Amino acid sequence: MFIVKKKYFLLIESIKDIDLSNIKIHRKFAIIYRNKKNQENFNALLKFRAMCKRRKVEFYVANNLRLSSILKADGLYVSAYNYDLKVKRSQKFNFKIIGSAHNIKEINIKSLQGCSDIVFSRLFRTSYKDKADYLGIVKFNLFKLYTRKNLIPLGGIRLSNLNKIYHVNCKSFACLSEVKKKPAIISRLF
Repeated sequence: MFIVKKKYFLLIESIKDIDLSNIKIHRKFAIIYRNKKNQENFNALLKFRAMCKRRKVEFYVANNLRLSSILKADGLYVSAYNYDLKVKRSQKFNFKIIGSAHNIKEINIKSLQGCSDIVFSRLFRTSYKDKADYLGIVKFNLFKLYTRKNLIPLGGIRLSNLNKIYHVNCKSFACLSEVKKKPAIISRLF
């Protein structure tokens, strides 16, 4: 199976979640590193970033401008709970800013923060206990008509419902839970 989109965003929480050797197509993948729990070894993170550069995979760091500038990341990922409008200053570092949103209010805030792309969450039903609601294809496409920003669907995208992505009005999509599975979704699909 091969899904043709302009870019594939892979959200990881640790550099151990993904094997970059599985990525065969250059310039189509972007990794969003959002480590919330434990601190990674800085040298290992530098090596991972260097490997991303060699493989021409974009690398974004979540909510940490300082770490982004030290690693010379391609951009900054701003989570949905981050409402700080000072994020727009990071454009002086020539960073691309990607935001995350769950509703219209958050989309408007991400626009004010200077986000070029917005990861819009929950396209399909997820197995999280706290989060039962989801958009579906029709509502996502309506949100896409509302905003001029590039919306990237996230949430519930699995191997079983991947064909439905064709009906979503988007240029790319993001995966979180499927990246962690062994073997990863990358080697099975792309």
